[in-house]
Amino acid sequence: MGFEAQKELLEGVWSWRLTDAEVLLLAERFYPSRGLFEWLHSPGWKYRLRLKSKVFASPGWGEETTPRELARGMTERFWPKVRLFASGVRTNLGLLPEAGHPQPGIIAMDCYPGRAAVMDYRERGGIEPRFADFKTRGVDLEDSQLRQADRLERFVLILVLSRYWCVHIGCDDAAQNPTPLEKKAPHQTDPEHWISRKLRRSLGSWFKRGLRLIRRCLQQNRPVPPLFRG
Repeated sequence: MGFEAQKELLEGVWSWRLTDAEVLLLAERFYPSRGLFEWLHSPGWKYRLRLKSKVFASPGWGEETTPRELARGMTERFWPKVRLFASGVRTNLGLLPEAGHPQPGIIAMDCYPGRAAVMDYRERGGIEPRFADFKTRGVDLEDSQLRQADRLERFVLILVLSRYWCVHIGCDDAAQNPTPLEKKAPHQTDPEHWISRKLRRSLGSWFKRGLRLIRRCLQQNRPVPPLFRG
């Protein structure tokens, strides 16, 4: 996606925010451009962007290099006011340590770099399943073709209730009927180990699990679990 397409998308998101609400942009393996960074700085976006290792950067000493070279041999380091793209565009960089992974992630951020700011990036892990639930791996929101705001509002309300229903059903099923993969999960004791995170992503969301269980019940003419448990 080029700069103009990114800009158009982000401007749409910016227009949805509540008055004075802060927006934090998280992106994985982000390939930035000078124009996009300048645009992000102008309206006051907050961001945590994981850079590709081959982006050229100048930390303020020595020759221009890449984030991969800056991070070589380090597990934790922070660089303020790093110049990107051989230009005056500045950002701040920090390393994201990953247990069991040979290379830490390089995170660009709007604020002064520090451990807490770098760790904000990990919130992205909880966003991905939520997006998948509303897209093709869930309810196919984009296929609704709704354009009127009031109809979309009612549809989203139905989705919220259905999400609540499916999540509870999926959570109960995971506890009562764990899959072979779920039975292996407790053997990895470090929750931040990259293998543990990969395992969690592969398990799918409780929403998706609950949705599949409801679908099977309907197909097999069996009673579906109730929306509310009393």
